[in-house]
This record gives sequence, C-alpha cells and structure tokens, in this order.
Amino acid sequence: MFDDFNRYMKVLDEWAPAEIKPYTPGENLQKWLTDEKARDQFVIRSGTDTEVLWNDARQLKPELVYSRRHWTEKFVQWSPLGTYLATVHRQGAAVWGGAATFNRLMRYAHPQVHLIDFSPGEKYLVTYSSHEPSNPRDTQTVVLNIFDVQTGKVMREFKGRADEFATGGTGGLAGVTWPVFRWSGGKQATYFARIGKNAVSVYETETFGLLDKKSIKVENVMDFSWSPTDPILALFVPEGGGGNQPARVSLIQIPEREEVRQKNLFSVSDCKMYWQNNGDYLAVKVDRYTKTKKSTYTGFELFRIKERDIPIEVLELENKNDKIIAFAWEPKGHRFAVIHGDSPRPDVSFYTMRTAHHTGRVSKLTTLKGKQANALYWSPTGRFIILAGMRGFNGQLEFYNVDELETMATGEHFMATDVEWDPTGRYVATSVTSVHEMENGFHIWSFHGKLLYRIPRDHFYQFLWRPRPPTLLSPEKEEEISKNLKKYSKKYEAEDQDVSLLLSEQDREKRRLLQEEWDGWVKEWKRLHEEEKIYRQDLRDGEPSDAEEEYEAKEVEVEEILDVTEEIVNFADEQE
Repeated sequence: MFDDFNRYMKVLDEWAPAEIKPYTPGENLQKWLTDEKARDQFVIRSGTDTEVLWNDARQLKPELVYSRRHWTEKFVQWSPLGTYLATVHRQGAAVWGGAATFNRLMRYAHPQVHLIDFSPGEKYLVTYSSHEPSNPRDTQTVVLNIFDVQTGKVMREFKGRADEFATGGTGGLAGVTWPVFRWSGGKQATYFARIGKNAVSVYETETFGLLDKKSIKVENVMDFSWSPTDPILALFVPEGGGGNQPARVSLIQIPEREEVRQKNLFSVSDCKMYWQNNGDYLAVKVDRYTKTKKSTYTGFELFRIKERDIPIEVLELENKNDKIIAFAWEPKGHRFAVIHGDSPRPDVSFYTMRTAHHTGRVSKLTTLKGKQANALYWSPTGRFIILAGMRGFNGQLEFYNVDELETMATGEHFMATDVEWDPTGRYVATSVTSVHEMENGFHIWSFHGKLLYRIPRDHFYQFLWRPRPPTLLSPEKEEEISKNLKKYSKKYEAEDQDVSLLLSEQDREKRRLLQEEWDGWVKEWKRLHEEEKIYRQDLRDGEPSDAEEEYEAKEVEVEEILDVTEEIVNFADEQE
C-alpha cells in the first residue's frame, strides 16, 4: 500500500506523451532453416566441450557453427521444433538460440534439476528434481515446474512424495515414471496428463487445472498414451479380481471423456502400446499366458483409429512362441516391421495395413530370415529402414528398401550404441558413446548405406540432430514436387557437379602440394650428397666417380687369426 502512495505522489501535474522507443527486431531463431545448401545441424558433447555443427556431406566433413566449453553440467536437449537448445545446470535450466551465436534467451530457476521435457509445440517446459529427506524414515520429495518457455513464468508447480509419481509405466529416476506429464498430440498441446493410483489426471493449459476439476477414475490403470495428432487417450488396465476381470485397452476422447472403443484381453501377462506417428493406427503388443501358465506367447491388436467405429484386427505370428524383440511403425505410412525369434539370428517381418486389393486388412509383405538385428530405425520419411545389431551384434547395419524389398547396403560401426536419422531422412548418424572406453565418436552415412565420414572423439557423450518444424507445403504440393522431381533436381545436380569439381580441384591441389614437398625433400638430399662428395672420394682412395658401373667388383679372401690357445698334453698318459 505504501508503495502505491509513493508511486502516485511521483505522478507529474502536467501530462507528457510517452516516449516511443524505436523498434529493434529480435534475432531470427529460424535462420538456420534458410541455409543455401539445405544442410542440417547437429549438436555433440565430448569431454567438457559442446559443439553445434553443420552436416556438410558434400564436403565429407562437418562445419563448426558454435562451440562452448562447460556449456552444460548434465546434458543438452533440442526443443521439438529445433528452435531452442536447452542446457541443464545446478540452479535450473536455460534455453539458447540464434543464427550462429546461440545467445541465452531465458533461464528457468529450479535448483538441482535432473530432467526436462518440452511440450510438442515448444510453448512449455517441464523441469523435474528429487530431494532426499532430512529424516531417513521419510520418503523422497519430487518437485515439477511447468514454465512458459518465452516468458520464464512458472505456470504450475507440482510437489509430493516420489511414490505419488511412480505409478505405472517404466521407471525413471528414483522409480519415477518419465516423462511424468505426457502431452496431447498436435502443436497446440491443449492438454497434458499424468497417471496416478486408480486414476488419470488430465490438465488443460488454459488454466493449468484439472479438466472439469476431477480426474478420470480407472481402477488399476497401469499405463496410458496420447494419440500423436488427436486428443485421444489410450489406457491399459491389467486383469483384476484374481483373473476374473479381463484386462482391457480403452480409447477415451478428450475433453468429452467418452470411451470411443474398448477391447477386452484375456490371460494377459504384459501389454505395450505403439502409436503410428500420424495417429492413423494403434498397435497393442499383448503377451499372453499359455493354458499351463508356464510360458507366454505374443500377438498384436491393431486399431484403425481414423476408420468408422475403429475396427480392430488380431495379428499372430506364424510361430506364436517367437519372442518379439522390436516393433516399429513406418512414419507417414501404413507399414510396420517386427523382429522376432529365439535364435541368435532372429527374423525380420514386414506387414502392411493397406494393400491394393484389401485396404482394410493387414497382410505380410516379406520375412527376412536370420538377421543380425535387434533394433529397427525407420527413415522419418518412410520407405527406408535400418536393421541394426546393437550390443551383442557389435554394430551391424543393414540398409533396406521396403518399397523394393531389397537390401541396399550393409555396414558396421563397431560397438555402436546409438543410431539416429536426420530429420529429412537423407543421412544417418551412428555413434559410440562413453559407455565404452574405446572407439568413441560418430559416423555419418547416406540413406542408402554409404559411409561418408568418421569423426573420432574421446569421452563422447551425446549426438543429437536438430529437429525441423513441419513443412509448410500442402500434401498436394509435396506430391506435385515428387512427380516433377527431375525438373527440380536439375538445379541441385548442377550444384553437386560444382562441388564435385571443387573437391577434384582440392584433391589436385593436395597432390600438387605433396609433389612439391617430395621434390623439396629430394633437392635437399641432393645438396647434402654434393657437399659430401670430397669425403666419399677420399674413402675411395681418390676415385672421383660415384657411378657403381664404373668399378670392377673383386672378391678378396682375408684370413685373420682371432685367437691362439696353447695346451700341454701328456702323451704317455693318453697311451695308457
């Protein structure tokens, strides 16, 4: 109140117009998208250094954009659309951006922050920390803050015991499921939710309060996930009542809270849900007990989300007892891949949800027998996939064209720990991080499996491609460009030819420098040879010539007594 008095007392008696400050435009945070060479950026961490680089595949090397030592204390993370680079510190988190300098744009105060997560549209940032209690009998406390990315304002704080945030899902730090809050699909991120005991709490970003001021009550709910594009929740509820109540998967429309589809599942051991990135399909991998309860087998429940009444198909492998090692949907497509089998070399099968004759029926395309693979990495644009053999397979890579059902190339990155496609699907990075003491660094490959360049780095921690925002082109425009690609590609073919000529010129220049270095070395030795001419002539007893053919070789035998030993022998003793 007294501050208000002071403020009003300072008001001038005469009115004066407000001073208009000239507009100073801020830095263009999307400038990197206008690169004339259409290159992509990536960030790496090795030792205490963090570097942002261009992937200059034409020059077969990266180009440094920005480098900084001790930039972060834990890790770095790109925002989902690539606008910001986030760093984590003891006092909190920070985001950086810019054309080339990466200025700090905002700080978010959160002491001892451990983890961070962006909303899909980069509007909000979630920070997480856990704190040990002063009394050993008490449990850990967890603090989560949701910040507005641009203003740094705390929109909502959540605080409680660690066990309150550890229900369902897979464990994160201290058993807490991460991310604690999962965002609804779409750029707007209108809703976010978390799982609790017998409930799923859905919050709206308009007020950051509970939707309809109450949670969705679901008895024994174990896991949930959002559709990537629509406000639809998929819930998994395990069996209850000692097996008398079946497990189920439910699809709930938000904000109406209407259950639009449900599927009961029997004899369920475990369940995992996989959304296709366009939200067209949901695959539910179901592990079921056999009748004897001594073993399990796996099948898939396939939901066609965008079709009327959301029909469901059941898919079982030819050998139901095969172990499912990996599953992955094709981005922007209708196919999926499965690695299955119990042998050291499992099989890889490809299926499609849509064929020319059966648009509403799943069918198998092919099965590749005996592959050294335990992970699947689809290109972001679909069509191409990498069958990767990580860990026990020591980095085996197979680049496969699913359209043609043929292997384009095979390769190996020994002890590779990570595989990541660039956002355009043109290049692939494989890396060996510091979980291994040797072979640290990364390799860059073309989409068809050609190794472009290798960069070794000691104590290598992270490799992250910079994400790109969705294209501004309509599907019709993209299709037109695809049909007329030859017309558009002439420009880039000419640029590639220019770069090829430049590289050839650089190679020629390199060879010329090597030749000059060799000629200089030979010249120096000739000079030394000439300086020692008198000394060599003296060694030859005055013969002036160095030419070997002017001399006659003679063999001379020289006997030299090396040692003489005299010994007296008693002849009479030897006779006896």
